[in-house]
Amino acid sequence: MLNLIGTYECKVDAKGRFMFPVAFKGQLGDKSQLGFVIKRSIFRKCLEIYPFEVWKQESDRVSKLNRFRKKNVDFIRKFMSGVKMIELDSTGRLLIPKDLVRYGDITKDIVLASVVDKLELWDKKAYEEAVDYDPDDFADLAEEVMGEAEDE
Repeated sequence: MLNLIGTYECKVDAKGRFMFPVAFKGQLGDKSQLGFVIKRSIFRKCLEIYPFEVWKQESDRVSKLNRFRKKNVDFIRKFMSGVKMIELDSTGRLLIPKDLVRYGDITKDIVLASVVDKLELWDKKAYEEAVDYDPDDFADLAEEVMGEAEDE
């Protein structure tokens, strides 16, 4: 399983391109040559970048949904909305498609943050707001999500 590590600030040029961090390229190795899939995030107004191998696993899960159930078809349509293949260019840049730039309110300054096996791409200001939290609230969330009930 792929485990990406890091958070990097990048600059987007007028065409929507940014330099893909060398540290992520190193962690991906040859997998970066297979390209990436970029899409809208489900829970936040940011973008998700999947290494192609990870995307294949994710789309395999989605493809197993029963398409004779309306909610499944609605989910698939929304999940796949705006999905695009992207590749590193010869100088190591990725191009953010214009419709996704608009969706994510992407400006010049962005943050690329690892989320285990994929990356989130945020407008820098939105990212800073998203990660600004009360430590006590996060401690409660961590306990609820990761804490195990003690045996009595």
